[in-house]
Amino acid sequence: MFLFQGNSMQLARSSFGLFLRNCSASKTALPVLTLFTKDPCPLCDEAKEVLKPYKHRFILQEVNITLPENSAWCERYKFDIPVFHLNGQFLMMHRVNTSKLEKQLLKLEQQSARG
Repeated sequence: MFLFQGNSMQLARSSFGLFLRNCSASKTALPVLTLFTKDPCPLCDEAKEVLKPYKHRFILQEVNITLPENSAWCERYKFDIPVFHLNGQFLMMHRVNTSKLEKQLLKLEQQSARG
């Protein structure tokens, strides 16, 4: 169970809303990996390179935290990017943890296969 304080609940709703929009816009059952980023972000570029072998297993959605509409995310993650959410849930930050990503993708793929 997650406990939210202040605008964290709004952030959770916003992230989940982004996830739902992608699901409804897409005819695929692929999970959505959201990358919170800014320009420039060398660590984000490095992370995207690490993700390339997995790109067929998720939809990558980038959120530029420096845009005015993403100010809540900027406030939360300005010192931590890159930050990743998988299907609207926090997954990892700073660098790609491939074992964590693989574990979560397999879990989602198994759930999807069971229908």
